[in-house]
Amino acid sequence: MSSPQERFAALFDRTHQPLLAYAVRRVADPADAADVVAETFLVAWRRLDEVPAGDDARPWLFGVARNVLANHYRGERRRLALADRLRQELPHVAPAPEVSDPGLAEAMRRLPEDDREVLRLVAWEDLARDEIAVALGVSRAMVRVRLHRARKRLLRELAAVEHIGFSGPQRESRAGHVVAGWADARPGLEEIR
Repeated sequence: MSSPQERFAALFDRTHQPLLAYAVRRVADPADAADVVAETFLVAWRRLDEVPAGDDARPWLFGVARNVLANHYRGERRRLALADRLRQELPHVAPAPEVSDPGLAEAMRRLPEDDREVLRLVAWEDLARDEIAVALGVSRAMVRVRLHRARKRLLRELAAVEHIGFSGPQRESRAGHVVAGWADARPGLEEIR
């Protein structure tokens, strides 16, 4: 008599390709088809004693796959309905902060997404560095580095966008010190600093 693992391995070897083809023809994304087949075999493993022997196992698995697909479709419809509802409600519930300075808005748009995200987490979401570390799944030290680099890139982009009358922060003779009052002259920038 074979072990449950050997029975399951033989069942998988005989039926996984036809089940995958079945699922691929019924979903939009091949990754979803792989999920359907994986869930089908999870059910088969849990109910291995109920799986018919021999050639009868194949139609039984197709029945399980059909039920898994039905659950997938229901879940997809619920997700789409929720997404539609949220799209309608979110502008009223949580509008994006308006940036009053068009130069700042353009400079932010030019930044890489990672830079925009860390700056938004500080300025719009009012998160502390340790909170940002949790949100991004990185260390607090990494947040400090990313924030520093994002701010430097933002200043460079501001200088590029507003080249008339603005050439970046004016430095004193001592390296690393920004002249007082620069941020006050830039409405909207102080929230990012």
